[in-house]
Amino acid sequence: MSDVLVPWDDVLAAYDPALGLEVHVELNTNTKMFCGCPAVYGGEPNTQVCPTCLGLPGAMPVVNGKAIESAIRIGLALNCEIAEWCRFARKNYFYPDMPKNFQTSQYDEPICFEGWMDVEVDGENFRVEIERAHMEEDTGKSLHVGGATGRIHGADYSLVDYNRAGIPLIEIVTKPIMGAGEKAPAVARAYVSQLRDLILALGVSEARMDQGNLRADVNLSLAPKGSGGLGTRTETKNVNSFRSVERAVRYEMQRHAAVLNAGEAIFQETRHWHEDTGVTTSGRAKSDADDYRYFPEPDLVPVAPSREWVDELRGTLPENPVERRARLQADWGYTDLEMRDVVASGVLVPIEETVAAGASPQAARKWWSSELARRANDAGVDVVDLGVSPAQVAAVQALVDAKTINDKLARQVFDGLLAGEGTPEEIVAARGLAVVSDDGALGAAVDVAIAANPDVADKIRDGKVAAAGALIGAVMKEMKGQADAGRVRELILEKLS
Repeated sequence: MSDVLVPWDDVLAAYDPALGLEVHVELNTNTKMFCGCPAVYGGEPNTQVCPTCLGLPGAMPVVNGKAIESAIRIGLALNCEIAEWCRFARKNYFYPDMPKNFQTSQYDEPICFEGWMDVEVDGENFRVEIERAHMEEDTGKSLHVGGATGRIHGADYSLVDYNRAGIPLIEIVTKPIMGAGEKAPAVARAYVSQLRDLILALGVSEARMDQGNLRADVNLSLAPKGSGGLGTRTETKNVNSFRSVERAVRYEMQRHAAVLNAGEAIFQETRHWHEDTGVTTSGRAKSDADDYRYFPEPDLVPVAPSREWVDELRGTLPENPVERRARLQADWGYTDLEMRDVVASGVLVPIEETVAAGASPQAARKWWSSELARRANDAGVDVVDLGVSPAQVAAVQALVDAKTINDKLARQVFDGLLAGEGTPEEIVAARGLAVVSDDGALGAAVDVAIAANPDVADKIRDGKVAAAGALIGAVMKEMKGQADAGRVRELILEKLS
């Protein structure tokens, strides 16, 4: 049964929200965090495992050095302090997808701490303070078979795949985000989106939310308006899209307000997000740190990155994504709206590479943000996985600029590219797509159009030049879109002047 929700304006009038976001980033190392098993997505269940990641007696873990490097680079990019000495701990709890019955993580001694990231929402800046970014291993994956929800409740039985167990994770935990008010849902979305951009720029993860490379847990509480305090929080687990992060915050704010307005107490718990219905449902009681019985991992030595290494890694950081977007927007002359659309469509990088290959910024945006984005949406894939490269897009635009083809014919060239028919030039030749600019052929087609549309021709003779568009359209239809429209217009006006 759905929860009763308080209207949004009533929530804002009575309560102040506090946000906390925990984002898990699955690193793209070749091997797992503490063993040599491949850290790749997919694979037959339980084939990418060994005694160490299965927690078998006598198996000893060894820390993945590349994972430590990635953790430090993430911390530096988030303006964090990097610990001179830290260690792993055992987080003890039972769940079927965790083969050791504990998770090797970090608790009070994280590798990165006290950082921040600024996000902008509707022209207002919000500083999100980072409490810590710590290293840990992922759990396995449960598959609940039977039932209607895919969750354990109502399932006939469950299967466990341990391929993911031991994959390196970085968990980035914010301090409470206060003062966002009505913009709290948008701030949460902006933070996770900007964090993903940063992770991609660092090259430390694929950050694909659909594959679980990046997962957000949304903590939320409400306090009476103006109290400056914190209420009892709930944690909505594993939210896997920017839109859902925003919706989950808004829903929980309205649900919390309904519980509080009824004079009841918020139950500290984890909750499940339901993408299809846009609601959360109760999961389990939320444990406190004491319940996990943390203690130092006895089988791993402490991690003590030298200051020289940290400074060396600082020098490898890429340009900040926010600053990079501002620079590219200025270079390309895009409006704020155009740039927002480019970023939202995920085509910033291909546009940049298309411009570098010789196309104008406006032409590159035209193809990637509209034609190719539409095709990717129809195919159900990311636009960068469509199968058309930035160099090919630039080559198509070069043919348009040379008036070899027009935009309509260019769409057929993209058909050929997706079908693997060769280069844009080869496709134009093989399909006979080149624009016809020969006056003889064009003149004959113009004569046919004039004869078929005498009323339009009379308007043009009377000085209504705008009417020429109808005749141009007729000629283009006759010549299957391959006529040089500019030359057709000139011929029409010459014949009817």
